[in-house]
Amino acid sequence: MNICTHNHIDKELCGTPVEQNDGFCKVKLVTSERMSVDHFQLVHGGFVFGLADHAAMLAVNDPNVVLGQASVTFIKPVQPNETLIAEANVNNVEGKKQNVHVKVFRNTEIVFEGNFVCFILKKHVLDS
Repeated sequence: MNICTHNHIDKELCGTPVEQNDGFCKVKLVTSERMSVDHFQLVHGGFVFGLADHAAMLAVNDPNVVLGQASVTFIKPVQPNETLIAEANVNNVEGKKQNVHVKVFRNTEIVFEGNFVCFILKKHVLDS
């Protein structure tokens, strides 16, 4: 894997890349107790979104990629100690804009799905 972006991300919170090539990435996250929000042990959706976003960024794989928009659906609840796999595919490129479709699986079950609109900027978003 030749990953060019998001190299300082916390992999315990956003997942570890397991496969990456041009326009595709697969990222694995094992959820933890510290991600849960209540006595039912529901994992906060932000961690699932973060996993999906991480996979989308790595599918684009440019040092200056940023997320511009996301349209997502949380399909099933997630609990601690579950292994999630996000699969991201770039499905359309229009200049600096790339549309990425992401599915997050628990085994074969889809728990989250979304479309991410990513932009490749000329320079880092914080580079003045």
